[in-house]
Amino acid sequence: MSAPDDKTPPDLSLGIPSGDLVEGKPLVGKLADDLVLLVRERGRAFAVGASCTHYGGALAQGVVAHGQICCPLHHARFALATGEATRAPALNPLACWNVEEVEGKIHLRGQPPAVTARPTPANSPASVVIVGGGAAGHAAAETLRQEGYTGPLTLVSADQSEPYDRPNLSKDYLAGTAPEEWIPLRPADHYRNLDINLLVDTPAVKVHVDSRSVELGDGRSLPFAALLLATGTQPISLDVPGADDPSVLCLRTWADSKKIREAARVARDAVVLGASFIGLEVAAALRTLGIRVTVVTPAAHPMGRLFGPAVADFIRRIHEQHGVMFRFGSSPRRIGHKTVTLSSGEDVPADLVVVGIGVGPVTDLAQQAGLEVDDGILVNDQLETSAPGIFAAGDVARFPHPVSGERIRIEHWAVAQRQGALAAQNMLGREKRLAIVPFFWSQHYDVTLRYVGYAADWDELRVDGTIDGLDARIDYLAAGKRLAVATINRDRESLEAELAFERQWADATSQ
Repeated sequence: MSAPDDKTPPDLSLGIPSGDLVEGKPLVGKLADDLVLLVRERGRAFAVGASCTHYGGALAQGVVAHGQICCPLHHARFALATGEATRAPALNPLACWNVEEVEGKIHLRGQPPAVTARPTPANSPASVVIVGGGAAGHAAAETLRQEGYTGPLTLVSADQSEPYDRPNLSKDYLAGTAPEEWIPLRPADHYRNLDINLLVDTPAVKVHVDSRSVELGDGRSLPFAALLLATGTQPISLDVPGADDPSVLCLRTWADSKKIREAARVARDAVVLGASFIGLEVAAALRTLGIRVTVVTPAAHPMGRLFGPAVADFIRRIHEQHGVMFRFGSSPRRIGHKTVTLSSGEDVPADLVVVGIGVGPVTDLAQQAGLEVDDGILVNDQLETSAPGIFAAGDVARFPHPVSGERIRIEHWAVAQRQGALAAQNMLGREKRLAIVPFFWSQHYDVTLRYVGYAADWDELRVDGTIDGLDARIDYLAAGKRLAVATINRDRESLEAELAFERQWADATSQ
């Protein structure tokens, strides 16, 4: 029998020579209808599913580190020994196989039992309430059950829908290329199966710190021994004449995205106010639908504060090549019938206006409860607020940077998920310190940018490769120290940068 070519995965039912599996270099094989990833780390061989359970990333192109395989697309991680999803944004485990090496060959010997919940922690609170059904709140609820917590657990959400994949709302879903069934994070019966009391379309209106209870908008009161505030952010309102016109929409919730999609069915011209990554993703989605789009921003560059002029101009060129028109250094003066009048006096046609001028943290509950608040809910390095037993996580939490000590607040989906998981662990007495490196991705047509680290200010920008050639790593430095990395089509380098920052942050927290 001839040897398989480079594009044909080996048949694992026959076994493969042990020497074919090199330390730290993943190998993809096939077992019946399954693609299997084989990895050797520290001399031991492992076998797990070859595709990330988040959005199908090819794990063979990822990084092996600390007994885990890291996905190159959105930096999810999985335990090699069990297939367990250990890092957001992945929620589901990989398939996993027992591996034996006999007489110089590697064989797969069936699948091990599924990972079961851990024993009930000794320091479990009597009851837990989570306010906020977004990334952080959802992750916290699931983590509590995974960590063995068996007490009463209520997840309270003011959103009309059960927890869903918010990043997709401005990307494929808005463009009409992602089906409805992709958007919910879990099927409806999942929460019942985990004994999570999920309350949707139910705002929390007051936190009573002394009596340890949360008052709901319908008059009910929920007692808690531990509380997580994951209230996120809300869009900044547009304050100009005509801002209340039905043609003016914003994008925050699934319902918002549906409204924009519906309006886009009959719109010919759209104006997007704001050139943040959400605003530009909306612009890209609307162009995909064939709508003429004008982006209006007071800035000189799109996303310039985050990426710097070189990358910002590259992003501008991508959008202009796809027909997007920009009005820089401008803002809306008023919104009329099918028209937006700009500060320059220009009238821009608009059947649809999408407002993306920024968001602010939702701190009303925390302020009313007397918690320390300053551009977010202030937390320590374990995500605990100024009130013992009350935690905050996600976009609303303002935490100490592990290296600089400055307080920062990050509005990234994956970060919120990871913070929610850490807050849940600390509710159970794990005392884990915060060393979560910020990471996000932004999609513009067929170009995706990935960003890891945190650089509010930098004095040097280094580019390796060519930005316009869609092959680049951009390092952001201050006083010669690398603070953040952006990449274009260098997914592995983005992962490697995240792991390097992670070691640096972890070292800082241990001092």
